Amino acid sequence: MDLAEIFRQFGPAYREKFGDKMLPSHLAAMKAIENCRTEALGGHLYFCDHCNEHWYSYHSCRNRHCPKCQHQAAEEWLEKQYQLLLPVPYFLVTFTLPSELRDVARSNQQIIYNLLFRSAAQALQEICADKRFVGGQLGMVGILQTWTRDLRFHPHVHFLVPGGGLRDDGKQWLASRKNFLVRVEPLGKLFRGKFRNALKKTPLFAKLNAAVWDKAWVVDSRSVGSGEAALKYLAPYVFRVAISNNRILKVENDRVTFRYREGDSGKWRTVKLPAEEFIRRFLQHVLPKGFVKVRYFGLFAPGNRHRLKLAQALLPIPTAHPLPPATECQTTAPLPLTSPTCPTCGKPLTLLNAILSTARSPPH
Repeated sequence: MDLAEIFRQFGPAYREKFGDKMLPSHLAAMKAIENCRTEALGGHLYFCDHCNEHWYSYHSCRNRHCPKCQHQAAEEWLEKQYQLLLPVPYFLVTFTLPSELRDVARSNQQIIYNLLFRSAAQALQEICADKRFVGGQLGMVGILQTWTRDLRFHPHVHFLVPGGGLRDDGKQWLASRKNFLVRVEPLGKLFRGKFRNALKKTPLFAKLNAAVWDKAWVVDSRSVGSGEAALKYLAPYVFRVAISNNRILKVENDRVTFRYREGDSGKWRTVKLPAEEFIRRFLQHVLPKGFVKVRYFGLFAPGNRHRLKLAQALLPIPTAHPLPPATECQTTAPLPLTSPTCPTCGKPLTLLNAILSTARSPPH
């Protein structure tokens, strides 16, 4: 049992019940996942002369929320990030939206997620510009994540940050302490203030309970080791979808059972949800079409790559290491379309014919 099969089995009833209220991005994701690597998307038919067997290779949907389609993208992203690495300790700084903002965020994803990115990045750069912490310009890679391990809605942004910054004149690298980047209490207050000021410029500000501005906003900062280790840690956050197929255990009596690992204890727990609730939880993590969930700030911003080169020139040349594969890989990939070999005997396959797509394009 996988996500696609759950959608095929329970999706029609879900769309019948909620279709007029569903976002186009949710409808598109469901349709793409249902059709992924099936005859509906077309593909190719091969034949093995040695085994006398036929093999079908169907096309992937390439939807970024599909558990079957993200492994290769993660590998390609890792290769590109290696060029940005600096030979210094790295930190993971996480900014979380308080619970009072989550209903508004769920209904206004573009506005709230953009403000979350911008306010968090500005607060982190501003406080680290203080000489008590760094005193220079940071490099930041920000990744949006909206879920907990049991699929609840919990929007937060992870920032991967090298331990130090470039002085304004570009002539010195200012290192942070090895295992400490910034105090999170003042950072949380600054983040809250910047978000509040930005939200005031939108009609959404009036919809919030004013008490949210009096509570502490959660920010976490922790050391994650070298750049290579940091990328290995972060890559799954970039391309992981809300749930992978290997966490879905069974579907029985219209209820979906899946597992998750507790963050603190590392123990596996199981959750059993009605299929309708499982689909609802999954779809609330589907992002708007075209929304960019990985963003670069400071030295890593595309317009500042010249300053990144200055920083790289001031630091020792890192030892080259092959990047580790992204963790929590998804499901087996389809047969490759170039020079495929038989999964049984390994002999070259013969292409018999192409299979045309029978699915209509998903809605946008």
